[in-house]
Amino acid sequence: MSNQNPARERIYLFDTTLRDGQQTPGIDFSLEDKLVVMGLLDEMGVDYIEGGYPGGNPTDTALFAAERNTRATFTAFGMTKRAGRSVSNDAGLQQLLQAKSKAACFVAKSWDYHVRVALGCTNEENLESIRQTVEAAKASAKEVLIDCEHFFDGFKANPEYALACAGTAYQAGARWVVLCDTNGGTLPSEVGAIVRHVASRVPGSHLGIHAHNDTEQAVANSLAAVDAGVRHIQGTLNGIGERCGNANLVSIIPTLVLKPHFAERFETGIDAERLKRLTHISRAFDELLNRSPNKQSPYVGKSAFATKAGIHASALAKEPETYEHVPPESVGNRRQVLVSDQAGKSNLIAALQRTGLEVSRDDPRLDGLLRDVKEREAQGYAYDGADASFELLARRALGSVPKYFDVLSFRVIVEERDKEMVSEAVVKVKVDGQVYLNAGEGNGPVNALDVALRKDLGKYQRFIDDMELADFKVRILNGGTGATTRVLIESRDGKGNRWFTVGVSPNIVDASFQALSDALVYKLVREGVSAA
Repeated sequence: MSNQNPARERIYLFDTTLRDGQQTPGIDFSLEDKLVVMGLLDEMGVDYIEGGYPGGNPTDTALFAAERNTRATFTAFGMTKRAGRSVSNDAGLQQLLQAKSKAACFVAKSWDYHVRVALGCTNEENLESIRQTVEAAKASAKEVLIDCEHFFDGFKANPEYALACAGTAYQAGARWVVLCDTNGGTLPSEVGAIVRHVASRVPGSHLGIHAHNDTEQAVANSLAAVDAGVRHIQGTLNGIGERCGNANLVSIIPTLVLKPHFAERFETGIDAERLKRLTHISRAFDELLNRSPNKQSPYVGKSAFATKAGIHASALAKEPETYEHVPPESVGNRRQVLVSDQAGKSNLIAALQRTGLEVSRDDPRLDGLLRDVKEREAQGYAYDGADASFELLARRALGSVPKYFDVLSFRVIVEERDKEMVSEAVVKVKVDGQVYLNAGEGNGPVNALDVALRKDLGKYQRFIDDMELADFKVRILNGGTGATTRVLIESRDGKGNRWFTVGVSPNIVDASFQALSDALVYKLVREGVSAA
């Protein structure tokens, strides 16, 4: 259910985290990563999810080889038809037309300089390629988007040709003609003026904006484009992307939903309840990337609603609105100066509801759980990206996690054997009064521990046979060889379920074992297994 109102115009949100965002240095999504991120994006409520470039690499090809049942329109990306080739003879275009997606987004040259230098064809041939691409995609029952690459630079150099590219795409039947500030150097005033000019040729209800952040103005440029007429915004989670990044949807969304200048005129597919998940989704995404969330990120950063100044703290205690431009709870965040535990408790209750646990605000057990969460966060635990560990912590506080097994001891040996590194682990567990001594070998200490721990859990073994470790991320929380380590583990099972658990310790093996143990217990809890 969206925040729909017939009196307001609809803004459509297009996420390109998995395609344009993947161009960020150091980021390389696996197929499993992409599926997890798609789940976060669907939870957030965007209208389009651009998954990648089928045919561009094995991961994206595999992603588009199967139907993806997302609420958002699943979208493939690629190039328009190459000049001098027919539609049927362009292998790249054919892969897009055959991809299992409901929409296809094609990048088209709209700067005559690029047409000449990059494509090596005439301006007219490029226009014909745009037209034929749109028509072919529509004939394949795809919703069609055309990303007009370098549009603003192209408009400044040759406005009539840039307009001809946009107009050709629209007249051929493209649902969205997206104006791209590919170099990220255009200013908001320029964006507004150019978009208004384009809107005289292409209706705003078919115009989009795709802004890069090279002057730190991608968000401002996107909002300026909305004011000038566009009704489609492209961006990424936390603003990731090549060079300086893309327009940050995590900043754009709450601005559209909460600021009267936009909220009174426009609606999105994101209602108040979904907006409350924004902070969780932003931080969970950073955890997936194995990087620390930016504390000073607008809306979702830990410092976004924090103050340490005495006079500010005093004012906040009386009237929070004096130093908060929106209520932190509206985006799932919280203020750092609290008059009581109530704000922290509200945040905790919201997190419990996400895991399916309904608890009354007056439940006395919440106070203990809140203290426990704060203490563990101070130690380095981060639960935004480890929902399974958080749910177990909460269930234990509420007295609803069976005692399946006790770990009596474990050890790991790492040695070089025949010029190869080999890890061996031994885990001793007690299940229902019986002791099991399990050994495992792996290509690293964590792999060996995982094998040993899951080798034989007695009467529970059949419930965990389809379980495996899918991913393992390590973050050093402070400097030095004696630093505290946080380990995030992703597990999956034969039913397609995925869950994340966390462990923290100065010892990486201990931190890993915490996360592995939580993963096993969570699987048994989710299977509804009784300890009796």
